[in-house]
Amino acid sequence: MQIEIRDIKIKDEKSERIRSSKNHFLPEYIEILKLMDYNESTIKTYQQHFQLFLIYFENTDPRKINFDEIRQYILYLVEERKYSTSAQNNAINSIKFYYTHVLHQEIDNYYLPRPKREKKLPQILNEQEVSRILKCIPDLRAKCMIFLIYSAGLTPSEVTYIKVKDIDSKKMQIFISSARNHKDRFVILSKKVLILLREYFKQYKPKEWLFESYAGKQFPKRTLQKIFQDAVMESDIKKRATLTILKNSFAVHLIEKGVDIRYVQQMLGHKHSKTTMKYLRVSKKDLSAIKSPLDNLDV
Repeated sequence: MQIEIRDIKIKDEKSERIRSSKNHFLPEYIEILKLMDYNESTIKTYQQHFQLFLIYFENTDPRKINFDEIRQYILYLVEERKYSTSAQNNAINSIKFYYTHVLHQEIDNYYLPRPKREKKLPQILNEQEVSRILKCIPDLRAKCMIFLIYSAGLTPSEVTYIKVKDIDSKKMQIFISSARNHKDRFVILSKKVLILLREYFKQYKPKEWLFESYAGKQFPKRTLQKIFQDAVMESDIKKRATLTILKNSFAVHLIEKGVDIRYVQQMLGHKHSKTTMKYLRVSKKDLSAIKSPLDNLDV
């Protein structure tokens, strides 16, 4: 029994040495991600998936892994690790980035086939549910941030990256600098949010970032998510509710109020209209609410 334990310990130590020796592949990988202006969230995701890839091939130099072996690894993620469609795509993206941008080897889609995307309808909250949750947020700073997500259709990352200078109270607009697709945009500034922000400015006096945990440091997204979940529990809403679902609700509620889907697309920063069209599928608008143009004619 003692020999077996010792053997396991030696095997574990050997694996750890192999893993540590491969860490020298990561700095260049991360450096190129940064040079190509990927956002922090994407860099973290790619890094985690690429590290798992290196660990799986712990006895092989990643520069010598062939495409058939990569396909087997993807199959392992699907069959053994039970990866979701989203996780599979992230894993493939991380691997493809390494071979395309670090090793400068083109990978054909034949070698890394994409899983079919799950056609799930976006989850949303109705206006009454949103109202109940928003009323349960006591902290002024968190209230401003969460109100902004719903009032302007922002992601938590976009809210944390808003700078003081991005707020234009004269035009009632907010400038959003988005690393995603490198597509900056303007979104609407709600009158209720502006009132909250003026109160917030007096109390917190932010310098650079609009929402700071301390001088020069953005407010953590994870903390904001925790505050929102506490508000959901306090509101006694039984449906699943996250900050992403809150953003989805913004889009659907606009569509239900008759806002042209092209404007919704522009406010959300979607590159393709089909991305925005999914919100139309869950809205309550139906054919009975549409009036035929013939009915407007004097004939």
